[in-house]
Order: sequence, then C-alpha cells, then structure tokens
Amino acid sequence: MKYPALRREIVAACQDMNRRGINQGTSGNISARVAEGLLITPSGLPYDEMKPADIVPMKKDGTHAGRLKPSSEWRFHTSIMATRPEVGAVVHTHSMFATTLSCLGLEIPAVHYMIAAAGGNNIRCVPYITYGTQELADAALKALEGRNACLLANHGMIVVGPTLKKAMWLAVEVETLAAQYWRALQVGKPNILTDAQIKTVMEKFQTYGQPQLASCC
Repeated sequence: MKYPALRREIVAACQDMNRRGINQGTSGNISARVAEGLLITPSGLPYDEMKPADIVPMKKDGTHAGRLKPSSEWRFHTSIMATRPEVGAVVHTHSMFATTLSCLGLEIPAVHYMIAAAGGNNIRCVPYITYGTQELADAALKALEGRNACLLANHGMIVVGPTLKKAMWLAVEVETLAAQYWRALQVGKPNILTDAQIKTVMEKFQTYGQPQLASCC
C-alpha cells in the first residue's frame, strides 16, 4: 500500500471534520495530491469505519484502482488538481452555515478580515448544479479563480490548500465566516470591508506568525 502516512492523515481528517461539526454522515470528501495523481475518499463509506487501505488512488486522467469506487465528486477534485498546481489537498464539506448561505444563493462578502485567508474579498457561490457532474466541476473551477474557497448552491463548500492540514484549517475558517455572516444578517445590514482594507490584510498575512511555521493567520 503506497502512501500509508498520507492515507492515515486523510482518514483522520474525515473523522475530524465530522467531529468538529463541519460535516455529517457520509457527505463531504477529501483528496490529496500524490505523484501519480491523487488519493481520494471512497464513495458512501462511513468515516468512522474507514481505514487507510480504503482510500482510493486516482490517476491524473481520472481512472482509479482498488476495490472501492472513488467519491462521486472526483471530477472536481481531479479538475482542481489539474489546473491548480499549487494545491495539495481539496476538502469538500456540507457544513451547516456555509450550506445555509448556499441554499440562499449567497456568497460570503468581506464581513470579517479573515475572508482574506480564502484569497480575496469574497467567497463566491456556484449556482446549483447536480452533484458529481463535470458541469459542477467546471463551475467550481471558475468560482475558485483567485480563491481558495467557494460555496456550491444548495450543497456545501469546497476549500483548497497546499497541504491537507491547511485545507482543513481553511474549511473551519470558512464555516466560521459563514456563521458570522448569517448571524449578522439576523440583526441588520453587516458592515462590509472595502477592497483596499482586504488588500492590506492580505499583505499583512504574508509576514504573519513565525518564519517557516506560519499557518497563514
């Protein structure tokens, strides 16, 4: 079995996202880049039953090996990996607040400066498209241009990162931003930060934390 450590990390991340409450059941999926293509979670297998050997290896052309089928969303995972060479991991969840906003067709604007961690002044929302389709993969790629996160209408979120650890960190941040925006909307009209303010934050992020140890915020 190749990549045993990475397989263990993927299983642990799957179980962690359910434990953290940013996913539930067998929804959501995770992939991580390897030399041959990627490793991806299998379709419909409960995370608390998942073993490292269950993680499905996929080649760059989308073919896979092993006894289990890959996640039904493998198309956007392979498409992201093919077009974003800096991406080392993709995390997709059905978290409560991000999905709620997506059900309203809302993007997340710059309600908090941490929006900059997702790469810009907003987190775009893809119109509803049937799951598992290349059409959805293509739309997600467009929404992720210049961004590390997007929402999928009536579905959930996608985040990307250079490592699985950083992608998981961003998934939690996106759900937190979604919760903050949703709660602010219950009270009134949120104050939205300007493009210039977000640009300043993004510049400051470049030197945040300890050298060689910063986790982007």
